[in-house]
Amino acid sequence: MAQALAVETQGLTKRYGTGVLAVNDLNLAIRSGEVYGFLGPNGAGKTTTLRMLSGLLHPTSGSATVAGARPGSSASLSRLGAMVETPAFYPYLSGRDNLRVMARYCGFSVDRIDPVLEQVDLAQRSRHKFKTYSTGMKQRLGVAAALLKDPQLLILDEPTSGLDPQGTVEMRALIAEIKKEGRTVMLSSHLLNEVELTCDRVGVIAKGKLVAEGTVDELRARSGSSTLLIRATPIERAQQLLTELVGADKIRLTEGQFHLTVDPSQAASLNRRLVADGLDVSELRASEQSLEDVFLQLTETGGHQG
Repeated sequence: MAQALAVETQGLTKRYGTGVLAVNDLNLAIRSGEVYGFLGPNGAGKTTTLRMLSGLLHPTSGSATVAGARPGSSASLSRLGAMVETPAFYPYLSGRDNLRVMARYCGFSVDRIDPVLEQVDLAQRSRHKFKTYSTGMKQRLGVAAALLKDPQLLILDEPTSGLDPQGTVEMRALIAEIKKEGRTVMLSSHLLNEVELTCDRVGVIAKGKLVAEGTVDELRARSGSSTLLIRATPIERAQQLLTELVGADKIRLTEGQFHLTVDPSQAASLNRRLVADGLDVSELRASEQSLEDVFLQLTETGGHQG
């Protein structure tokens, strides 16, 4: 029996009046109960997509079903909580009062305020003015606001943006707790590590188009070749020789280490050439591709791997 979908889009497209094609023929399938990472570089179309799914923007073409109904409809909104872009609250009101205003404005019971403040670990600071909150506290209050209506689906736009390491860990734990409650979470991010640690599945978007979708392991498998790691000096001469041998498009230099997208069986011949040309090779080994390697390949090539 097919698993129910919390979000499904078919050919979802958004072209702005300026002519910019922000989202292009997007097909998503987000399963109920999973944490789905919407991954892409800045400007890829992530926020535009989330705004369409939340009913804040109308698509140019295509369709979507969000929490079982059309985006922006009362049926969809009643089951959806969202934090899209930076959370905005009244700066001179406390966190609690901001949630009270929102609950009354939206017609929700104020009985949910204390539970969500506890859940996001803001109960002790709930009577402090919003303007005194740290970035992490502001983000957590945004999540609390999204949870007010006890939604089935939560959409979070860059929830760890601007957070320090401790705040990032706390947000990750909060998302895991929200999933345990049986909710579906869709979160956008350009942070590879957070997606890998937080999400069950990932959709990668580049230039408005979905270029890959699956678990992190599935994306690694889909990207093709393994990575060969080489550390050789002088770096400039090593890069010139490696470019001649395998091509510039298969080389990435990070912190003095060359990442070559080639068959690891080439290691011995590459080592011989480097040493024969007088280079000092201090490291040469095959490595499973990191999510960063996969991400760069998918976003730079347009995802033609399938």
